[in-house]
Amino acid sequence: MTVADFSDITKTTPEKSLVFTKKRSGGRNNYGRVTVRGIGGGHKRKIRIVDFKRKKHGIVAEVTAIEYDPGRSARIALLLYADGEKCYIVAPVGLKVGMKVMSGPTAPPEVGNSLPLKNIPVGITIHNIELEPGRGAQMVRAAGGGATLMSRDAGYAQLRLPSGEIRKVHENCIATIGQVGNPEHENVILGKAGRSRWLGIRPISRGVARNPVDHPNGGGQGKSKSGGGWQQLTSPWGLLAKGGRTRNKRKYSNKFIVVRRDGLLMKNK
Repeated sequence: MTVADFSDITKTTPEKSLVFTKKRSGGRNNYGRVTVRGIGGGHKRKIRIVDFKRKKHGIVAEVTAIEYDPGRSARIALLLYADGEKCYIVAPVGLKVGMKVMSGPTAPPEVGNSLPLKNIPVGITIHNIELEPGRGAQMVRAAGGGATLMSRDAGYAQLRLPSGEIRKVHENCIATIGQVGNPEHENVILGKAGRSRWLGIRPISRGVARNPVDHPNGGGQGKSKSGGGWQQLTSPWGLLAKGGRTRNKRKYSNKFIVVRRDGLLMKNK
């Protein structure tokens, strides 16, 4: 069992104006029926309101605290703007209390600053990347994540994402300089079943361990790790669980993917 290092955290209580309580579903829909199995329990959490748009262009903000966010793997930084407004951002590696950050086209390409892709030097590491201008950051937000700006051409920037995928993103989209903080998160080992329960993850029995009446992979004479013989591993409703393609072949965003994460070139039409 391994735990995270919390030595970088400088403030343990969240900013009251930037948190709210959200009732958890326990995997149930509005009819009270379980639609997602294995969800329930867990420790109470407050939702932190993180600013993924960084619309206060040209206004300098000071980093006043680095905090823990139970809802994400990365740390968050509390910013205090010159006009008195406070907000949270995802804390990149190297961001310390007392540092100044800024957003907008005129911001220098320094750690924590947020600016359009067309203003960022090629070859630099970035995170918190928008998919559409003005929509807010959607990509590369998990702990340790970092994308590389490879080139720019015809109004689009080519990015190498952490998965290995090379993707085109409009050059007016905003991104933040640096790598997402808390890169040691990948080394955390839960170590016991109880820690999963703290996270709100309930135990689920394997399909191959059930009876035929309960699951398509159930039954059989003896153990079988791979489903056994003619059987293919499936969900309880018979959908293939391994090897089946799940991405829509005619998805609109296919034309923006240059190289897939498995290294294959996309045949864009």
